Amino acid sequence: MEGCSKYCTFCVVPYTRGEEISRPVQSVLEEITTLAEQGVREVNLLGQNVNAYRGEMNEGEIADFALLLHFVAAVDGIDRIRFTTSHPIEFTDELVDAFEAIPELVNHLHLPVQSGSDNILAMMKRGHTRADYLATMEKVKAVRPDISLSSDFIIGFPGETDQDFADTLDLIEQVGFDFSYSFIYSARPGTPAAEFPDDTSDDTKKERLSLLQKRLDEMTKAISNGMVDTVQTVLVEGLSKKNQLQVTGRTENNRVVNFIGHPRLVGQFVDVLITEALPNSLRGRAVESSLDKIIHKV
Repeated sequence: MEGCSKYCTFCVVPYTRGEEISRPVQSVLEEITTLAEQGVREVNLLGQNVNAYRGEMNEGEIADFALLLHFVAAVDGIDRIRFTTSHPIEFTDELVDAFEAIPELVNHLHLPVQSGSDNILAMMKRGHTRADYLATMEKVKAVRPDISLSSDFIIGFPGETDQDFADTLDLIEQVGFDFSYSFIYSARPGTPAAEFPDDTSDDTKKERLSLLQKRLDEMTKAISNGMVDTVQTVLVEGLSKKNQLQVTGRTENNRVVNFIGHPRLVGQFVDVLITEALPNSLRGRAVESSLDKIIHKV
């Protein structure tokens, strides 16, 4: 789907890309079926607010995003489904149920919150509170206890106080994010927030971003270290750029894994024992029984 109808005060998307428009269900499924027939094993459903999807079906009926996920999971050959990006106010109970019912949905959720402060969320016109967001996360964790969670944060939004920033740090601790995309606020001409008074110094904004990113990096490192000595299913994407004897792929929680393997593993799912956690990737070795299954399959 394209566009956005949320009109957050900091964002230009509704003005530059228009209102939310959803592709018809059949159009989406036909494209995914074609990809599956070509050997694609994983699809990523994209939209500015993809969980706001409302696609036409036959006879004028409308499918919401949760129903679309069920349809996609039924496509033969598709073993992994990702989606990005989502808006908290569109994260319905039906979507939570989909995480419980659809094993093809990867064990990762990216749900941008932008701030942990109710004051800032209101100024951003996000349409939800801190408590709303935390409640959604708890529902997701109830059906996927070990799910990897990530988010977006805007630091230094006009009017952000020390307490507002402290609320954001506290939310990070409560949720236990795996990683995030974090930025210092940058005014976009023509948006309401560009007219808001901003008396926070650039140095303060940089310091806040540094503190936030440091804590998130610590959490990311802890999760990566916790994956050592575990077996992860990796979708092999290609040869490693640094070592042509190795292949590289991704886990469900979007970790890059490098391990020694034959090029014919590309496009296959391989069980990999994680042996080392590096700053930006993991190393491992393929589980022999997993390779045997692939060899017989190929």
